[in-house]
Amino acid sequence: MSLVRVHNFSVSLDGYGTGEGQSPEAPFGHAGDRLHRWFLRTRTFRRMQGQEGGDTGVDDAMARAWGDGIGAEIMGRNKFGPQRGPWENHDWTGWWGPDPVFHTPVFVLTHHPRPSVEMAGGTTFHFVDASPEEALRQAREAAGGLDVRIGGGPRTVRAFLAADLVDHLHVVVVPIVLGRGERLWDGLEGIEERFRTEAVTSPSGVTHLTFTRT
Repeated sequence: MSLVRVHNFSVSLDGYGTGEGQSPEAPFGHAGDRLHRWFLRTRTFRRMQGQEGGDTGVDDAMARAWGDGIGAEIMGRNKFGPQRGPWENHDWTGWWGPDPVFHTPVFVLTHHPRPSVEMAGGTTFHFVDASPEEALRQAREAAGGLDVRIGGGPRTVRAFLAADLVDHLHVVVVPIVLGRGERLWDGLEGIEERFRTEAVTSPSGVTHLTFTRT
Protein backbone atom coordinates (compact mmCIF):
# COMPACT_ATOMS: atom_id res chain seq x y z
CA MET A 1 0.00 0.00 0.00
CA SER A 2 1.30 3.45 -0.86
CA LEU A 3 1.99 5.92 1.93
CA VAL A 4 0.20 9.19 2.69
CA ARG A 5 2.73 11.93 3.38
CA VAL A 6 2.88 15.56 4.46
CA HIS A 7 6.10 17.51 3.87
CA ASN A 8 7.48 20.97 4.65
CA PHE A 9 4.36 22.07 6.50
CA SER A 10 5.28 25.18 8.47
CA VAL A 11 3.51 26.34 11.62
CA SER A 12 4.12 29.24 13.97
CA LEU A 13 4.89 28.82 17.67
CA ASP A 14 1.18 29.31 18.35
CA GLY A 15 0.22 26.62 15.84
CA TYR A 16 -0.95 28.62 12.82
CA GLY A 17 -0.22 27.16 9.38
CA THR A 18 -1.39 30.26 7.53
CA GLY A 19 -2.32 33.81 8.36
CA GLU A 20 -5.58 35.72 8.15
CA GLY A 21 -6.68 37.68 5.07
CA GLN A 22 -5.71 35.52 2.09
CA SER A 23 -5.82 37.31 -1.27
CA PRO A 24 -4.31 36.87 -4.76
CA GLU A 25 -1.39 39.02 -3.62
CA ALA A 26 -1.05 37.31 -0.22
CA PRO A 27 -1.44 33.51 -0.43
CA PHE A 28 -0.69 33.19 3.31
CA GLY A 29 -2.55 36.29 4.44
CA HIS A 30 -0.91 38.52 7.04
CA ALA A 31 1.80 35.87 7.61
CA GLY A 32 3.40 36.86 4.30
CA ASP A 33 6.49 34.73 3.70
CA ARG A 34 7.47 34.50 7.37
CA LEU A 35 6.41 30.85 7.73
CA HIS A 36 8.44 29.81 4.70
CA ARG A 37 11.62 31.89 4.67
CA TRP A 38 13.58 28.83 5.81
CA PHE A 39 12.40 27.02 2.66
CA LEU A 40 12.83 29.94 0.24
CA ARG A 41 16.56 30.02 1.00
CA THR A 42 17.17 26.33 0.19
CA ARG A 43 18.76 24.91 -2.92
CA THR A 44 15.68 22.72 -3.34
CA PHE A 45 13.39 25.74 -3.66
CA ARG A 46 15.73 27.57 -6.03
CA ARG A 47 15.94 24.52 -8.30
CA MET A 48 12.14 24.34 -8.34
CA GLN A 49 12.25 27.90 -9.70
CA GLY A 50 14.90 27.04 -12.30
CA GLN A 51 17.56 28.99 -10.40
CA GLU A 52 21.06 28.21 -9.20
CA GLY A 53 22.50 28.40 -5.70
CA GLY A 54 20.65 28.22 -2.43
CA ASP A 55 21.51 26.95 1.02
CA THR A 56 22.36 23.35 1.71
CA GLY A 57 22.37 21.76 5.15
CA VAL A 58 19.56 20.63 7.43
CA ASP A 59 16.76 22.70 5.91
CA ASP A 60 17.58 21.65 2.37
CA ALA A 61 17.95 17.99 3.34
CA MET A 62 14.47 18.04 4.84
CA ALA A 63 12.96 20.07 2.01
CA ARG A 64 14.16 17.89 -0.85
CA ALA A 65 12.28 14.79 0.39
CA TRP A 66 9.10 16.58 -0.76
CA GLY A 67 8.91 15.01 -4.21
CA ASP A 68 10.54 11.59 -3.91
CA GLY A 69 8.12 8.80 -4.78
CA ILE A 70 5.03 11.01 -5.00
CA GLY A 71 2.40 10.07 -7.59
CA ALA A 72 -0.45 12.44 -6.69
CA GLU A 73 -1.30 15.31 -4.35
CA ILE A 74 -4.44 16.28 -2.44
CA MET A 75 -4.91 19.92 -1.44
CA GLY A 76 -7.66 22.10 -0.06
CA ARG A 77 -9.33 24.72 -2.17
CA ASN A 78 -7.67 27.56 -0.23
CA LYS A 79 -4.26 26.28 -1.26
CA PHE A 80 -5.34 26.34 -4.90
CA GLY A 81 -6.65 29.89 -4.77
CA PRO A 82 -8.35 32.68 -2.79
CA GLN A 83 -11.88 32.37 -4.23
CA ARG A 84 -14.73 31.28 -1.96
CA GLY A 85 -18.16 29.86 -2.80
CA PRO A 86 -19.21 29.13 -6.40
CA TRP A 87 -16.45 29.82 -8.91
CA GLU A 88 -16.84 33.29 -10.35
CA ASN A 89 -14.87 32.20 -13.40
CA HIS A 90 -12.49 29.44 -14.45
CA ASP A 91 -9.59 31.71 -15.42
CA TRP A 92 -7.73 31.14 -12.14
CA THR A 93 -5.42 28.12 -12.48
CA GLY A 94 -3.44 28.39 -9.24
CA TRP A 95 -0.58 30.36 -7.75
CA TRP A 96 2.15 28.51 -9.70
CA GLY A 97 2.01 29.76 -13.30
CA PRO A 98 1.66 27.64 -16.45
CA ASP A 99 4.03 24.88 -15.25
CA PRO A 100 3.17 24.12 -11.59
CA VAL A 101 5.72 22.40 -9.40
CA PHE A 102 3.69 19.23 -8.79
CA HIS A 103 4.05 17.32 -12.11
CA THR A 104 1.40 14.83 -10.96
CA PRO A 105 -2.38 14.70 -10.74
CA VAL A 106 -3.59 17.08 -8.01
CA PHE A 107 -6.99 16.63 -6.33
CA VAL A 108 -8.46 19.90 -5.04
CA LEU A 109 -11.10 19.46 -2.33
CA THR A 110 -14.05 21.79 -2.90
CA HIS A 111 -17.81 21.87 -2.45
CA HIS A 112 -17.99 23.40 -5.94
CA PRO A 113 -16.51 20.95 -8.49
CA ARG A 114 -15.45 22.31 -11.87
CA PRO A 115 -13.84 20.81 -14.98
CA SER A 116 -10.29 19.52 -14.60
CA VAL A 117 -7.45 21.83 -15.63
CA GLU A 118 -4.49 20.32 -17.46
CA MET A 119 -1.25 22.29 -17.09
CA ALA A 120 2.27 21.96 -18.48
CA GLY A 121 4.71 19.47 -17.00
CA GLY A 122 2.22 16.74 -16.14
CA THR A 123 0.12 18.61 -13.55
CA THR A 124 -3.64 18.20 -13.86
CA PHE A 125 -5.94 19.74 -11.25
CA HIS A 126 -9.09 17.72 -10.51
CA PHE A 127 -11.79 19.39 -8.40
CA VAL A 128 -13.66 16.94 -6.19
CA ASP A 129 -16.34 17.19 -3.53
CA ALA A 130 -15.29 14.20 -1.46
CA SER A 131 -14.48 12.99 2.03
CA PRO A 132 -10.82 12.46 2.92
CA GLU A 133 -11.29 8.71 2.42
CA GLU A 134 -12.85 9.08 -1.04
CA ALA A 135 -10.33 11.71 -2.16
CA LEU A 136 -7.52 9.40 -1.07
CA ARG A 137 -9.06 6.51 -3.00
CA GLN A 138 -9.11 8.62 -6.16
CA ALA A 139 -5.59 9.93 -5.59
CA ARG A 140 -4.18 6.46 -5.00
CA GLU A 141 -5.76 5.24 -8.19
CA ALA A 142 -4.15 8.11 -10.10
CA ALA A 143 -0.78 7.70 -8.34
CA GLY A 144 -0.14 4.27 -9.88
CA GLY A 145 1.32 2.70 -6.75
CA LEU A 146 3.37 5.74 -5.69
CA ASP A 147 2.75 7.74 -2.52
CA VAL A 148 0.13 10.46 -2.08
CA ARG A 149 1.09 13.83 -0.64
CA ILE A 150 -1.34 15.95 1.40
CA GLY A 151 -0.30 19.45 0.45
CA GLY A 152 -2.37 21.65 2.77
CA GLY A 153 -3.64 23.97 3.94
CA PRO A 154 -4.09 23.46 7.68
CA ARG A 155 -7.75 22.46 7.49
CA THR A 156 -7.02 19.76 4.91
CA VAL A 157 -4.03 18.32 6.78
CA ARG A 158 -6.06 18.38 10.00
CA ALA A 159 -8.93 16.50 8.34
CA PHE A 160 -6.63 13.72 7.13
CA LEU A 161 -4.96 13.49 10.54
CA ALA A 162 -8.36 13.33 12.25
CA ALA A 163 -9.34 10.47 9.92
CA ASP A 164 -6.07 8.68 10.80
CA LEU A 165 -4.99 8.54 7.15
CA VAL A 166 -1.48 10.06 7.43
CA ASP A 167 1.60 7.82 7.57
CA HIS A 168 4.35 10.47 7.53
CA LEU A 169 4.06 14.06 8.77
CA HIS A 170 6.86 16.63 8.52
CA VAL A 171 6.04 19.82 10.45
CA VAL A 172 8.42 22.78 10.62
CA VAL A 173 8.02 24.92 13.74
CA VAL A 174 9.00 28.49 12.90
CA PRO A 175 9.88 30.85 15.80
CA ILE A 176 7.23 33.48 15.09
CA VAL A 177 3.85 34.25 16.69
CA LEU A 178 1.02 34.94 14.24
CA GLY A 179 -1.89 35.32 16.66
CA ARG A 180 -4.57 34.65 14.03
CA GLY A 181 -5.20 32.59 10.95
CA GLU A 182 -5.83 28.84 10.56
CA ARG A 183 -4.42 26.49 13.19
CA LEU A 184 -3.17 22.97 12.52
CA TRP A 185 -3.58 21.13 15.82
CA ASP A 186 -7.12 22.01 16.96
CA GLY A 187 -9.13 18.90 17.82
CA LEU A 188 -6.15 16.55 17.54
CA GLU A 189 -5.40 15.95 21.21
CA GLY A 190 -3.31 12.80 21.74
CA ILE A 191 -2.29 12.51 18.09
CA GLU A 192 1.34 11.95 19.13
CA GLU A 193 0.41 8.49 20.42
CA ARG A 194 -0.02 7.24 16.83
CA PHE A 195 3.50 8.20 15.74
CA ARG A 196 7.18 7.92 16.46
CA THR A 197 8.47 11.49 16.66
CA GLU A 198 11.91 12.88 15.86
CA ALA A 199 13.14 16.47 16.11
CA VAL A 200 15.99 18.20 14.28
CA THR A 201 16.94 21.83 14.91
CA SER A 202 18.43 24.06 12.25
CA PRO A 203 20.76 27.08 12.35
CA SER A 204 17.96 29.00 10.61
CA GLY A 205 16.01 28.82 13.89
CA VAL A 206 13.33 26.36 12.81
CA THR A 207 12.72 22.90 14.26
CA HIS A 208 11.84 20.00 11.98
CA LEU A 209 9.43 17.52 13.59
CA THR A 210 8.89 14.21 11.82
CA PHE A 211 5.97 12.00 12.80
CA THR A 212 6.14 8.43 11.46
CA ARG A 213 3.24 6.03 11.96
CA THR A 214 4.12 3.34 14.52
